[in-house]
Amino acid sequence: MMHAVVVEGMPPWAPAAALLGPGPWRETAPGRFEAMLSTPAAAALGAALRGQGLGGRLPSVEMAPPVPRAAVRAARLADARARRDTTPGFTRPGVRLDDEGRYSWTPEALALDLARAWPPREVWDLGCGAGGNAIGFARAGHRVVAVERDAGRLADARHNARVYGVAASIRFVEADAVAYVTEHLARAPDPVLLFVDPPWGVAWNRTRTTLADLPLLAAVLAARNGRALLAKVPPSFDPASVPVAGLTSRAVLGLAPGDARRVKFVVLEAPAG
Repeated sequence: MMHAVVVEGMPPWAPAAALLGPGPWRETAPGRFEAMLSTPAAAALGAALRGQGLGGRLPSVEMAPPVPRAAVRAARLADARARRDTTPGFTRPGVRLDDEGRYSWTPEALALDLARAWPPREVWDLGCGAGGNAIGFARAGHRVVAVERDAGRLADARHNARVYGVAASIRFVEADAVAYVTEHLARAPDPVLLFVDPPWGVAWNRTRTTLADLPLLAAVLAARNGRALLAKVPPSFDPASVPVAGLTSRAVLGLAPGDARRVKFVVLEAPAG
């Protein structure tokens, strides 16, 4: 059986080809895609997009005729099983993580890709947690100032940096991130990149997250004083909630079979100036 499938609400920064999967897709209007799909392909698409808010809304998916319930159940089960094979958080033994770090750590390969997108410079990782992103920046040749107010998590970050052999490239500071920026930014080298991965929590809103839900990001934006900023936010984050000129958004997908069709996080970039 074939189904006429219409997907609406894909934000312009979303990699539609990856998220929609194989098919003769046509973009018939901004954010609107149409294709004729077989029952297995349509069911797999529905399972892949189910509950995945993008840019502040859930994409709508319409299928005519509707996919049989048995095919829907089978696709959801297959999708759930596939998600067990996801991009690893770290690859070297001996890394230390607390409970928060286990679910918030940026996958090692993605952190490294994120850091390599910028020419080497000084990077301030504001709220560095267990150090995943700070390590990625250091491995990519940046000089890093890793700021974290939780002494236990900062100790984990130091330990993890030693595991990855980049401790000499990172200066660890036990301090409140916003207070540190407010006090020291005027003396920071130019260019400096402010990086923030604000805590989302396990129960972050999968449909729509806004700047008000991420107070650390809001505070750093207010204190950045025109410096370049890079932020890692949930897929459901609404960029329209950030009143910054020139802000761009970029989706980052996983690298493993289980998350290659899912947005792991969105990167916000605010230029200097």
